[in-house]
Amino acid sequence: MWELILVMLERLGIIVTVAFVMTRFKFVRHLIERREISKRSRISVIAIFGLFGIIGTYTGLKINPEQATYFRWVIDLGDGEAIANSRVIGVVVAGLLGGWKVGVGAGVIAGAHRYLLGGFTGFACGVSTIIAGAIAGYFYKKKKNTRIISLQTALIVGMLAEAVQMGVILLLARPYDRALLLVQDIGVPMIVANGIGTAIFILIIRNVIQEEEKMGSIQAQKALKLADLTLKYLRKGLTEQSAYPTCQILLKEIRVDAVSITNHEKILAFTGVGEDHHLPNQKVQTVATRRVLKEGKLVIAKQEEIDCGVNHCLLQAAIIAPLKIKEQTIGTLKFHFKNEKGPSPTTIELSKGLSTLLSHQLELSEVDRHLELAKQAEIKALQAQVSPHFLFNALNTIVALVRTDPMKARKLLISLSHFFRQNLAGTTATETSLEEEIKHVKAYLEIEQTRFSDKLSVQYEIDDEALTCRLPPMTLQPIVENAIKHGLKQLQQGSLLSIIVKKQKDVVFISICDNGTGIEAERIQELGNEKVPSKTGTGIGLANINRRLEMMYGVESTLRIDSELGEGTTVSFSIPK
Repeated sequence: MWELILVMLERLGIIVTVAFVMTRFKFVRHLIERREISKRSRISVIAIFGLFGIIGTYTGLKINPEQATYFRWVIDLGDGEAIANSRVIGVVVAGLLGGWKVGVGAGVIAGAHRYLLGGFTGFACGVSTIIAGAIAGYFYKKKKNTRIISLQTALIVGMLAEAVQMGVILLLARPYDRALLLVQDIGVPMIVANGIGTAIFILIIRNVIQEEEKMGSIQAQKALKLADLTLKYLRKGLTEQSAYPTCQILLKEIRVDAVSITNHEKILAFTGVGEDHHLPNQKVQTVATRRVLKEGKLVIAKQEEIDCGVNHCLLQAAIIAPLKIKEQTIGTLKFHFKNEKGPSPTTIELSKGLSTLLSHQLELSEVDRHLELAKQAEIKALQAQVSPHFLFNALNTIVALVRTDPMKARKLLISLSHFFRQNLAGTTATETSLEEEIKHVKAYLEIEQTRFSDKLSVQYEIDDEALTCRLPPMTLQPIVENAIKHGLKQLQQGSLLSIIVKKQKDVVFISICDNGTGIEAERIQELGNEKVPSKTGTGIGLANINRRLEMMYGVESTLRIDSELGEGTTVSFSIPK
C-alpha cells in the first residue's frame, strides 16, 4: 500500500505541471478570481478540466487486483483490470472553482472517457466521476462568499470525492469480490493522493493570485509615487512648463527609452531617445496618436504607426495613453521603446494607471482654475463694497466745508479725485504695493485732517524696505477710517493716529494705532468676522479686509485687534514678504 501511495504521489508532479499551465489561460484566471465568465468561456473551462481529468486517467497505474500487479502507464484495460489514477482532481477543482455545472460538465467528459476505456470498474468509475463534480459544486455554493478556497477544504473535498468513488465501485462493479479486493488495495492510497493533489492544485492557484496581487500592489505604489512627484506640476494645467518636468520624472522612474506628452494639437514635451528631432511645439503627426486623441483609448503602437519620418529614429514601439478631463481627451501620455517587441504587460498596466492618475490631476487643475476665478470675482466684489463706504463719508466732509471754506473744499475735491483714481485702479487688480497703499491712505487723511482741523495728528513709522511688499488693494484705508470715525471722533483734542510698517524676518508687520475711546471686549469678538451694525457706517470694512487677507494669504494674515476702553485701539496684521 505504501509503495502505491508513493508512486501515486510521484505522478502528482505531472498534475502540478498541467495545473500551472492551466492557470496561464485568461478565462481560467477569471474563474479563479471568482469573476463572471461568459457561456462560451464556461464551455472552454469544462473542456479543459475534463481534459485534465483524462490526463489524470492516462497517468494512473493499471491494476490487476487478483494478480496484485500494476503498470505505470494506461493505454487500454482488460476485463479484470482497473486504474489507480488522479482523474478526480481535475473534476473536483472544476467544481470548487466554477460550481456544480462546471464540475458535473468536466465529470461527464472525464467519466465518459473512463467508461470507454473499459475494465470491470469502467461504469462505476464513470458515474463516480460525475458525482465528484456534483460534490465539489456543493462546497462551491457553501463557500461562495470566500474568494479563495482554503487548502483544508480542498484536501477534504478531494478525499471525500475519492472515498465516494470507492463506495460506488463497491455498489456497481461486478464481480463484487474483485471490486472489494481492488478497493482494499487502492482505496487508501487514492484517497490520500487525490486529496493531497487537490490541495496542491489549489495551492498553485493561491500562489498565482498572491503573486498577481503583490505585483499589482507594487505597480499601484509606483503609480501613486509618480503621481505624487508630478502633482505640483500638473496641478498647473497641461502646458509646456508642466509637461517637461513631468516627462523627466517619468523617464527616470520607468524602464522606457523616451517619454512625451502632447495636447490635442502639438507635442508639449519630449525627453529621452529621439529628443534631438522630436521637438516641442511640433504638430501631432503619428497615426496612433491621432487615433488615441479621437477615440480616447490606450493604444500599443508598432513602428509603422509611430513613424516620425526621420530615417535614423531608433524608436520602434510605443504605449500611447489618453489624458482626459471629464471624459474629454485633451492630450496623450506616450512611452517609447527601441525594442520592436514593445512593452511588457507590467509596463502596460502601469501606463493605464498613470494616465488615469495624471488625468485626475489635470481635472484638479481645472477645479483650481475655476476656484481662482471665483476667488478673484469675490475679491472684486469686496473691493467694490468699500468704495461707496468711503465716498459716503468723504462727501459728508466736503459738503460741510463748501459753505465755511470753499478753498479747502476745492483742495479736498482734488484729493478726493486723486484718491478715487487710485481706488478705481485697485478694482482692476488683486494686489498692489504697500507704497501705493500708503499714498492711498495719505490722500484720505488729507481730507480727514482738514475736517478735524488741529484736533488730529498723524505719525508715520515706515520701513522703506517694506514698501515693495504686495497686499490686497484698499486694505489700510478702511482701518484708518474706522480708527478716526469710531475711536478719535469722540475726543475733543489730542487725537493721535500712528501708522507703523516694519520689515521683519519672514513677514511685513503693519499696525494702525489710535488713542481713542477703545472698544468693548464683546464687540472685539465680532469685529472682522461679520458685518457689525453701526450708526455711523455700513459695518462691512473690517470684515471685508479680513476676508481678502484670508483668501490671499491664509488665516495667519488676518486682523488682530487689541483695545481697552479709554486706552485706544491697535489693529495689526502681517503679510508674507
